Amino acid sequence: MDTRYLDDLKPGDRFVSGGLTLTEAEIIDFAFRYDPQPFHLDANAAADSPYGGLIASGFQSIAVCFRLFIQSGIFAESSIGSPGLDELRWLAPVRPGDTLKSVVEVLDVRPSQSKPDRGIARLLYKAENQRGETVLSFIGNNMLKRRPAAAA
Repeated sequence: MDTRYLDDLKPGDRFVSGGLTLTEAEIIDFAFRYDPQPFHLDANAAADSPYGGLIASGFQSIAVCFRLFIQSGIFAESSIGSPGLDELRWLAPVRPGDTLKSVVEVLDVRPSQSKPDRGIARLLYKAENQRGETVLSFIGNNMLKRRPAAAA
């Protein structure tokens, strides 16, 4: 895939990453370190929770979604800038053995008024499981490099 700069994007462009399967051990390890709620840590406790079983932390699902997109190498350089994430929605639980992929759509592109070498792309991120169900969505305002003049 070719590296994309802000100048290469237009609303409606869509990018799909490869997948990543979450194991029970990865879910528990993440929860132990960052989100120690019983339904992320203990299969027995999780069975009695509203989720009926062990689920990944929503924060882990966000991290996986963003990682998969960044690892796809689509952008030369990217950072979720201010104001960061908007409209975060956790739509379905992620369970051990689920494989997530990122589906990212460009909503808006605007060059910076004060920094001519960069701009903001407003992106709709979705994480989908192996059944094609959207498990989370959020909008990220990504700061991206503009295409260097020599490469134009």
